[in-house]
Amino acid sequence: MNTFSRHRVRPPLTSISIWTLAILVACLGAHALWDYLVPRAPHVADALAGGLLAAAATALGTLPVVFSQTLSEKVQDTMFGFGAGVMLAACAFSLVVPGLAAAGELGHGPWARGLIVGGALLVGAAALLIMDRTLPHEHFIKGREGISMQRVRRAWLFVIAIALHNVPEGLAIGVSYVGNDALRGSALATGIAIQDVPEGLVVALALLSVGYSRTFAVALGMLSGLVEPVGAIIGALVVGWSAELLPWGLGFAAGAMLFVISHEIIPESHRKGHEVWATGGLMIGFVLMMLLDTALA
Repeated sequence: MNTFSRHRVRPPLTSISIWTLAILVACLGAHALWDYLVPRAPHVADALAGGLLAAAATALGTLPVVFSQTLSEKVQDTMFGFGAGVMLAACAFSLVVPGLAAAGELGHGPWARGLIVGGALLVGAAALLIMDRTLPHEHFIKGREGISMQRVRRAWLFVIAIALHNVPEGLAIGVSYVGNDALRGSALATGIAIQDVPEGLVVALALLSVGYSRTFAVALGMLSGLVEPVGAIIGALVVGWSAELLPWGLGFAAGAMLFVISHEIIPESHRKGHEVWATGGLMIGFVLMMLLDTALA
């Protein structure tokens, strides 16, 4: 984003009560859906729980903004790097490796296993690329991308950008619960939740930096995490239909996450000259996610 507005932007919804009602309705809906899924599709219920954990972590990360806390650009870029490291390790240990194993259990040979998961990975990345090129959205630093839509409120362009970032994480949680045992699925959900805490903070701070009110920045940051339980449910439902879809689903989620890491997170963390800090954060995030996955395997 080349220039930032220095005045406070009036958000589309300015009433705190409306935001509170939206969050309350979302919580009640999640509880009702949980009660419905537990006896009928326990793996989908587990995926929903993992997605809600990630959403709650995102909401938690926005809270320092309520108390007027700010972070230096160096710390923000380190957080971006940390998130990229967690997602990279999740792709490798929670998605690609289990995807290869699942393809092997279906009777495919070494080359076929690699081609299936590799092909699915490329399809996942291509799907995110198409969404990135077609959906109108706005990044906090890079500015507007996708089809130009002048009448769309700027806030919703940010919402779409955040959704594009969070959808792969939700899908990864969903397919992981189907493709791994519950402990490894929980490890992935926990790792994503850990990196969602600083992510929620960075999103809220970025909204403040472009002129939105503190209340709106926190509320939108909280609601942005709800994309992840939705993605988790979709991933678990689709992959749960057939064992044949499992390696494809795991590879697809990995490809979507890798696209976001390479196309968005790493460039964002290196844009302001803090490459060393961002790389250090990436290494720590990778090791942490690796430990979570291997220790709970």
